[in-house]
Amino acid sequence: MADRRRRDSRRNRDEERDEFDERVVDIRRVAKVIKGGRRFAFRTVVVVGDSKGRVGIGIGKARAVPDSIRKASERARRNIETVALSGTTIPYTVIGRHGGARVLLKPAAPGTGVIAGGGVRAVLEVVGVRNILTKSQGSANLLNVTMAALDALKQLRSAARIAEMRGKRPYEVAPFWERRREGADNA
Repeated sequence: MADRRRRDSRRNRDEERDEFDERVVDIRRVAKVIKGGRRFAFRTVVVVGDSKGRVGIGIGKARAVPDSIRKASERARRNIETVALSGTTIPYTVIGRHGGARVLLKPAAPGTGVIAGGGVRAVLEVVGVRNILTKSQGSANLLNVTMAALDALKQLRSAARIAEMRGKRPYEVAPFWERRREGADNA
């Protein structure tokens, strides 16, 4: 009986791993100064997402790279958050900040692609965004840029929620290319 439970939980864990897309954003060697000299370890930043609006970032440190990647991936899976998307882009322009890094995310029309670099691209691809314009400003530290991109995504609200707050119809606050398409559908 205990063996069956253990096997089932292992199977569930494997299915959960397959569900998420995992990207290693950064691997850095870090040093801790101790009495006898320096002790080296590796810090790894991993981003996981399901390409349907859920994303998580994890940081892992260990003396060996595979161990740090495993720790980061486990932490990322524990820290998954849901993001409001508008089709394959975001509903509106937003700026995220973390440390000295600032990231500007701007919605783009279908066919534009992901115009982003480094950590921002990894976060946007695993969350499921396919059309977006970005600009990274300030610090180029990959960890801070990645966290700033996540901060920007967390600020987003759905078009329906914004329309409700403003007292308008969701169609009125949607990006212009979606309004044009809905106008053609209504005609």
